[in-house]
Amino acid sequence: MAKKELKLHPVVAPSEIVVVSAYDEDGRADACTLAFYMVSGLKPLCVTIAVNAEKKRKTLKSMRRQNAFTLAFPGTDQIRETDYLGVESGYNTDKLKNLGWTVSRAKTVHAPLINEMRLSLECEIIHTVTIGSHIHITGEVRRILADESILNENDNIVLEKLKPIIYDEEQLRYLGIGTKQGDAYKTGAALKKEMAGLKEGSL
Repeated sequence: MAKKELKLHPVVAPSEIVVVSAYDEDGRADACTLAFYMVSGLKPLCVTIAVNAEKKRKTLKSMRRQNAFTLAFPGTDQIRETDYLGVESGYNTDKLKNLGWTVSRAKTVHAPLINEMRLSLECEIIHTVTIGSHIHITGEVRRILADESILNENDNIVLEKLKPIIYDEEQLRYLGIGTKQGDAYKTGAALKKEMAGLKEGSL
């Protein structure tokens, strides 16, 4: 199979879009859209986001000031609003107010929850590190708040109901999730079993 060397660029496609929020020094809610996000720990449960520090980011300043943020997962029915939160600056205008979106105070940290989001995490900042152009912020998840509409009978989040936005860095577009392609931990386990049988048969 032929290979081609590409120029260095952020190969992050596909990546789930998130919206982070924090209170500024006047108690006003800031919010911005990010594509650099990952789950980074289980005990304690942590998430890590990366924010471009070379640009003037009001939400970044607010997060660091309050040592807390909320992280929300917008749906594909909120693409226009989510993209707006990424291209407009909180230094210019009140973005959430412009959208007609409302906030509530988080219970476990000093940060705002966007009421229109179906899934949100309340996070306390426990570590920051600057790597080149970006500041990596790790938050310990203190509370998860989910709309009942996206849960199944076991209170598991159903992705088809959450409808997360997937960002394609390569072609600068937003996508939705696709159809099920297999069962996690089962398809590989079946192959492992087959491989073990082949080895036994070769003896």
